[in-house]
Amino acid sequence: MKVIASPIPEVLILEPNVFGDDRGFFFESFNQARFDAAVGRSVVFLQDNHSRSEKNVVRGLHYQIQQPQGKLVRVTEGEVFDVAVDLRKSSATFGQWYGTVLSAENKKQLWIPEGFGHGFAVLSDSAEFLYKTTDYWMPEHERCIAWNDAALAIQWPLSGEAILSTKDACGAAFITAEIFS
Repeated sequence: MKVIASPIPEVLILEPNVFGDDRGFFFESFNQARFDAAVGRSVVFLQDNHSRSEKNVVRGLHYQIQQPQGKLVRVTEGEVFDVAVDLRKSSATFGQWYGTVLSAENKKQLWIPEGFGHGFAVLSDSAEFLYKTTDYWMPEHERCIAWNDAALAIQWPLSGEAILSTKDACGAAFITAEIFS
């Protein structure tokens, strides 16, 4: 596994070693010891999630203000633009975002630690998105920041109008959102 740094030091791109031939391919999608070494600490994942979305669907920017979740995300079908936003007030990168393309083809994963908002936009006709979380989903602690908040100025590479859930359409402004200390 190749570990690629992002401009936000704690957010990492993980690129697997893929072994392919005329029959197809094989790669190790997760190895606890290698993952812990890459992030520099022991991480325990408690929940796996799987979603499917159509082109131009935007999900996020989501986080849990209590029982925050670290997320290891990847795409098994299609392509998304995946975004992490630093919501830790004490961080040197507070309010900064990082985005990258994750796809079934590139097989990359993104590690988004606790204290970050997360979202993605579907770039292909559809996409299947899998992610591991370090804590359970707690709807009473879930928060959402507007995906298109001007203060964040995320450059979403959409090819049409964003398709949002009711919750995501009502996301809070970054300036008024609950954040981490």
